Amino acid sequence: MDDWTQTLGTAPLLAIAAGAIALILILIIWLKVHAFLALIIVSLVTAFVAGIPVSAIVSTLTGGFGGTLGTVALLVALGATLGRLIEHSGGARSLAEMFVRIFGEKRAPFALGITSLVLGFPMFFDAGLVMMLPIIFAIARRVSRTNVLLFGLPAAAAFSVMHVFLPPHPGPVSASELYGANLGIVLLVGLIIAFPVWYVSGYLWGTFVAKRIQLPVPALFGEMDDDQPTNPPKPGTVIAVLLLPMFLIFLNTGLTTLASAGAVSADDTWVQVLILLGNSAVALLITVIVATIVFGFRRGEKGTAIEKVVDSSLGPVASVILITGAGGMFGAVLRASGIGDALADSLSDLGLPIIFAAYIIAVVLRLAQGSATVALVTAAGLAAPAVAAGDFSPVQIAAITLATAAGSVFAGHVNDSGFWLVGRLMGMDVKTTLKTWTVQQAIESVLGFLAALLVFGLGALV
Repeated sequence: MDDWTQTLGTAPLLAIAAGAIALILILIIWLKVHAFLALIIVSLVTAFVAGIPVSAIVSTLTGGFGGTLGTVALLVALGATLGRLIEHSGGARSLAEMFVRIFGEKRAPFALGITSLVLGFPMFFDAGLVMMLPIIFAIARRVSRTNVLLFGLPAAAAFSVMHVFLPPHPGPVSASELYGANLGIVLLVGLIIAFPVWYVSGYLWGTFVAKRIQLPVPALFGEMDDDQPTNPPKPGTVIAVLLLPMFLIFLNTGLTTLASAGAVSADDTWVQVLILLGNSAVALLITVIVATIVFGFRRGEKGTAIEKVVDSSLGPVASVILITGAGGMFGAVLRASGIGDALADSLSDLGLPIIFAAYIIAVVLRLAQGSATVALVTAAGLAAPAVAAGDFSPVQIAAITLATAAGSVFAGHVNDSGFWLVGRLMGMDVKTTLKTWTVQQAIESVLGFLAALLVFGLGALV
């Protein structure tokens, strides 16, 4: 891949990307082709049309597929296993009953969102969402079996907002490094803007959508019917198990941040061990092992019965995993086509104020090739020299950092693996995911940018 040069210009590459996205939508929505097959077919066709060397096409496809599954497959499979263990033991119902009893049915979506905001501080988007889903589904069934969006969208949006705007998540950390921003100020400003951005783009939008789209709760972790165990775990036990991965992941992100700042040595064995234990996949694996003991053996379940419960959790998520991997494949093809570099070159001389230019570049790159990380790093890399040369206060640099991060999340659609992850986990088809999650991401992005712009203006006074 490194020994060839893309000869197509920006306009042809944009036309190819737009045509590929349109073809995916036609195949899935109109011709009813399964999303997994449609994404593979269009990825292969796009690779040919975009001029990727024939000898590199297969490695590009499999590399994008495998690179996405390297993290997603483990997280979704382990999360589904954890959810099934909680559901099977009766723990999900007991926790849902307590949750509704404390907050009431009307306040339950808001409370779930706030809980997800707190959990989302140390946890990455996909890990946090997968871990919370069994509780979201249980509460949704307890209140309304046909309105999963009322509970799922605010929670998913909360994890997204924290992932986009708050260090120590990789997006704002990477942008801070490129811009030379003070990480403490980025964290403070991110905390200030996170709640209002979530409240509008997550809670209010989720409430609005739920009134118009009725969606049944998926049976991803099994059905919570009347045949529940007579000895379910107490809600406090379920909460303690769910907090375990949060604690472990917090150790990882906290120590990684401290190591970057020089407060601890990344070469120390104890630091490396705790960082390993706090890796999202390892943390979820440890939690599944603990859940097997707490929700299985301690309640009198036999090994064979527990093995069947775990096995029953993996089948329903196989389609989610494969479709998400295929979405990563399509995004990888677009990135390999060179569309990101072509767009970056075309957008670098916009002549706009730097905070507007950084945001727009990130938005266009996000829409064109799907990866939020690529959009963020590319936009920040282009804008960083202008920021360094400008006379900006530390607060203004933090605002530019968060504005770029906001642009990188704009309107995730079919070339974004996260689009498929959220849509399939919540049982949505492509059209519904576009109308709900894609719009939510656009609202989150615009509100985040406006908040950063306000901070930028106030930063001029500092």
